[in-house]
Amino acid sequence: MQVVRNIADLRQAVANLRISDAPVAMVPTMGALHAGHIALVDAARARGAQVVASIFVNPTQFAPNEDLDAYPRREAADVALLEAAGAALLWAPDVAAMYPAGFATTVSVDGISERWDGAARPGHFAGVATVVSKLLLQVRPDIALFGEKDYQQLAVIRRMVADLDLGIEIVGVPTQRDDDGLAFSSRNAYLSPEERTAALALPRALGDARAAIERGDEVAGSLAAAITRLAKAGFDPIDYVALVDAETLEPVESLDRPARLLAAARIGRTRLIDNLAVGG
Repeated sequence: MQVVRNIADLRQAVANLRISDAPVAMVPTMGALHAGHIALVDAARARGAQVVASIFVNPTQFAPNEDLDAYPRREAADVALLEAAGAALLWAPDVAAMYPAGFATTVSVDGISERWDGAARPGHFAGVATVVSKLLLQVRPDIALFGEKDYQQLAVIRRMVADLDLGIEIVGVPTQRDDDGLAFSSRNAYLSPEERTAALALPRALGDARAAIERGDEVAGSLAAAITRLAKAGFDPIDYVALVDAETLEPVESLDRPARLLAAARIGRTRLIDNLAVGG
């Protein structure tokens, strides 16, 4: 697997991949790779694509009080994982390459970015949309793959790609989970053993809420029960537990269309997110 760190080398490396008839797929990441990321590579390769992964810890999507400095960085281990998974190319720019002196452009996606994590983390999705638009324009893949665990992020990216006519197929890959049900996340590394056990309340509370809603229980009561369970497990604060339209992410009060349960809450110093499909 080739590793490149500047735009000129990236463009040449991607041009070399284009010599074959295989499509080019992109898997953008912030590193600290886990089984969820490798599932994206596997899904791309299952389509016969040559995979360009990226590792860039994007400072513009972290608020001043968030964990930018503490975010895990382990490039050597990540390179080994990507190589074993069959990625063809790793784009690993530094901050100066992505945001050179004088950089002054921000991409924002109104509407779908404003609730949920958009409200809990002001500016986050502008940072995401800006960096993802840059990565997609730098690589110009045929397809790009993102995990459904970050469901609102996936929705924001889909809206941005459609609105800007980028002509790239955005593929959502189902959330990958550990054997006990906790969604894989780079931030799981922050959890103490006790917090890791307590964190199981998140997928379990969502699973119980989904079952209740799908059997016809009141949505508001089902969400309230999930919030109570999270609080008893030690999550504080609980940013949101919501049932939303699967496409627009607007809240829904009854299960009359495909929907998603979304949740975000903090246990100790670690903020976790999760979601489940409901109905449809």
